[in-house]
Amino acid sequence: MSPMWNASRHTLGVSELDQAHQEFIDLVTKLIESGDEEFPALYGTLINHTRAHFNEEGLLMRQSKYPGLAMHEGEHHRVLGELQQLNRTLKRGHLPLVRAFVKQGLPEWFDTHLAMMDGALAAHLKKIPA
Repeated sequence: MSPMWNASRHTLGVSELDQAHQEFIDLVTKLIESGDEEFPALYGTLINHTRAHFNEEGLLMRQSKYPGLAMHEGEHHRVLGELQQLNRTLKRGHLPLVRAFVKQGLPEWFDTHLAMMDGALAAHLKKIPA
């Protein structure tokens, strides 16, 4: 599965979400294509980007009184925890394991999360009068 941005599959029609998701996919693509020297720093950038995006999404959910907030944020906390655990694994020298996750696990998670959870959030946000 390629992490490349696919406008028809990934666009939700909420600019804040779409922009952050495109940046996420760009970072994952850079990680997959990176050399071993640059991978650890780029992985740290991915964690920081993901944390910031999840915080922004959490704010959007609170401001819009999104009913799926608890479950959605629970998933964010789980995935961020997994990314941070893998960063500790990376620092212990297990680069191939983390690379495999970035190449396969992360794009699969993203596509599912986007289709299910973020899709429902986008639908909710579009119903709110601007």
